Amino acid sequence: MKSSVTISLMKSSKAAWIFQEDISICIPKAKRIGFDGVELFMGGADDVDAKLLRRLLDDNRINLSAVATGAGKTLHNLTLTSPDKTICAKAIDYIKRMIDFGALFNAPAKIGSMQGNIGKNNREDALVQLTESLNELGRYAGQRNVELLFEPLSHLSTDVINTVADGIEIIKKAGADNIKLLADLYHMDIEESDIAKSIKQAAGFIGYVDFVDSDRKPAGMGHIDLKSAVDALKHIGYEGYLSAEALPWPDSQTAAEQSIKTFRLLCM
Repeated sequence: MKSSVTISLMKSSKAAWIFQEDISICIPKAKRIGFDGVELFMGGADDVDAKLLRRLLDDNRINLSAVATGAGKTLHNLTLTSPDKTICAKAIDYIKRMIDFGALFNAPAKIGSMQGNIGKNNREDALVQLTESLNELGRYAGQRNVELLFEPLSHLSTDVINTVADGIEIIKKAGADNIKLLADLYHMDIEESDIAKSIKQAAGFIGYVDFVDSDRKPAGMGHIDLKSAVDALKHIGYEGYLSAEALPWPDSQTAAEQSIKTFRLLCM
């Protein structure tokens, strides 16, 4: 398994991104601490100079593990379950551009919050719409030789897809064979009765893991049984990234160092 740490281009004291500075500062710092990869959160695909990013990655011998699409919702109010077909089409286009950007570095795009909320809309129609959108986006990503990551979120964040089992079901319905499940340990701690059991039941589907503790604290600073979760990942033969998508608590440096310390203790 490989380690990764999150970098956001947008600063927020409440956001679950360990580093929130310029990539020219954060990428060398991530390498010095010992991470294998970095995950980027940005407002859009044009927010980062691809040539600069390539140089920073190459110079520091570190990979881009994934690109997040959450800003599509938080900044642009775009979701894949919006009853407004125009908004849904814009959401698909936004994600496609993020897929294109990630594909330059052989990195997948993550879909989590952009699944949206059903609210007062028709649930069946919204799920059909989400399934069709994932099929289109999965095929699009496949044409660019990258995976698409879909993330179930807790009921505190969405009323669409909350559990690993439901995530697997919609991935199966979507049909594109390159769509993988993003297992976020924070959300799983809220929704799953047994995280390790859920991981084992998701064998063959998990393509990425958000390595974080309860309350979005850095791994090893909360109450989640991370050892059993990692043991389950080993059991199913998972070899992908464990990405530290955690709060910069108590500060970015400490959060990063704690995350890599726990990763090395449990995964190596």
